[in-house]
Amino acid sequence: MQTLDLAGIGIGPFNLSLAALLAPVPGVRARFFERRPAFDWHPGMMLPGTRMQTSYLKDLATPVDPTSPYGFLSYLVEKGRFYRFINADFPRVRRVEFADYLRWAAERVPNLGFGQGVRGVEFDGRGFRLSLGDGRAVSARHLAVATGMAPHVPPWAERHLGKHCWHSHSYMNAEFSVENRRVAIIGGGQSGAEIFLELMAGARGRAADVTWITRRPNLDPLDETAFINEYFTPDYLRHFHRLPEERRSALARSHKLTGDGVSPVTLQELSQYLYERDFLAGDAATPYRVLPQREVYLMGREPGGFHLRMNNGFNHGEEAASADLVILATGYRYALPDCLAALTPALSLDPEGFPRLAEDYSAQWDGPAEHRIYMLNAGRNSHGVADAQLSLAAWRSAVIVNSVAGREVYATEPCPSPLTWAGTQPGGRRESQPAARLCSS
Repeated sequence: MQTLDLAGIGIGPFNLSLAALLAPVPGVRARFFERRPAFDWHPGMMLPGTRMQTSYLKDLATPVDPTSPYGFLSYLVEKGRFYRFINADFPRVRRVEFADYLRWAAERVPNLGFGQGVRGVEFDGRGFRLSLGDGRAVSARHLAVATGMAPHVPPWAERHLGKHCWHSHSYMNAEFSVENRRVAIIGGGQSGAEIFLELMAGARGRAADVTWITRRPNLDPLDETAFINEYFTPDYLRHFHRLPEERRSALARSHKLTGDGVSPVTLQELSQYLYERDFLAGDAATPYRVLPQREVYLMGREPGGFHLRMNNGFNHGEEAASADLVILATGYRYALPDCLAALTPALSLDPEGFPRLAEDYSAQWDGPAEHRIYMLNAGRNSHGVADAQLSLAAWRSAVIVNSVAGREVYATEPCPSPLTWAGTQPGGRRESQPAARLCSS
């Protein structure tokens, strides 16, 4: 069997972007493998009316190749809706439309293998050998691992998972009614806000009451102002990667609300909805409680439902809540995929379990340097908070394409930020600035 230059594990938006940018590159043999039968992006969270938190121009390819046939604008043109889209002047694209765009691209990008899950990966001294679910094997010089995050379930909820308690990632796929039932939503991010609004609006029937619990001090907004968005640029990423590991980890945690808050438009919609509910809806309105700064630490069964115990971080009191249904909007956590079990001992991991990544997103490992394991959506502590977002997906893919090809296929040197991130180094030496070849006067 001919050895691939690159084998991709998982086909979500990140490896789809990499495949799209590799498609026109001559001399690079690549194939991407996915156990699911077709592309499907977050189907469990496609609530009606929800919008993207990222510009549609930050698609699979446009930031590094605006002529790519796999960009969002090409999708609009092919669908015959370009002018209607521009005239509608959307501040943000509907999530369902962007998901359709990604599905459209996945149907056109070559070298994608759906229904071909990877059971295991071994290194045989000459390259990586992938065992596929259908019994076949594939060899490759390099790997690109983009298997996504795993839903985070708090330890106190694990034994209660089932038809009355589930994670928000499967919300739209769950068949349930809240009619005359008490509902608790745990988690104060975008998903929690969207689910709260939908349930309050009666989309699943009229609940007896809805309690929204978050350990955050308030319903914190996503910070997407101009200079905060500099965190989502190649220039900042390059400076971030040069910092000591312990400093990078602390900075990534401090930047949480740049990628994990509630969008301002959703907060405004929520505030207006609750105003109308409290003062204009009369007795027909669903009772609710919004409980910020509460840390749930215990969940138990009681006759007919669940009992939640929590600490109040505001006044340090102990509180309780009861619910018939519990929805965990508790986010996601990074975990190495099971198919890498044989390689995991050779990987260098930081104290939080993230792989240590070089600037080109290749993991530090005990194997030969000429065989690289590129890790996508694994670089929060090495490349910053933008790593899990779509903002730099195309740029990251271009960096990896250049690394695999051994030449500059795409221009990736960043334009300097208006902010000076690093000053003089010890000894008074100025830190060298990257060449600004993407900028022109």
